[in-house]
Amino acid sequence: MTDFDPANLASLEPKEFAQIVKSTPDDKLAEVMSGDLRGTVLGTVFGRMPTLFRADRAGNTDTVIHWTITGRADGGSDTYEIVIENATCQVSDTPQRDPKLTLTMGPVEFLKIVSGGANPVMMFMTGKLKAKGDLGLAANIANLFDIPKS
Repeated sequence: MTDFDPANLASLEPKEFAQIVKSTPDDKLAEVMSGDLRGTVLGTVFGRMPTLFRADRAGNTDTVIHWTITGRADGGSDTYEIVIENATCQVSDTPQRDPKLTLTMGPVEFLKIVSGGANPVMMFMTGKLKAKGDLGLAANIANLFDIPKS
């Protein structure tokens, strides 16, 4: 399967998802992420984060991270909150705590980062990814999750 079809997203393994994101043109990813299925895609991706969390690498990390994905059809953005504490990871689509780090990016950049198909440091340096707060934490996020290599 090479078509980015959000209807099948929940049944895909992370590696399959990574391959599909890698093989889908940016304009098609942008189209999906500005349409009715954006919430499905974001909900599925963020819903999987606790299962991909590497507690063995977290140590005594206690933090709150807000992910803001811009580019909604109405011009707005979606913000998800990840809370890492006591070697657990919890995700919410209704942020309630003050973040130590806020990451802001477009929808295509988000998909590429979470599928392992982009270098977050390079995206930060080129302005495609904005990080506000604990930049040391930003540099370490990839180590806290089992991100597929596309």
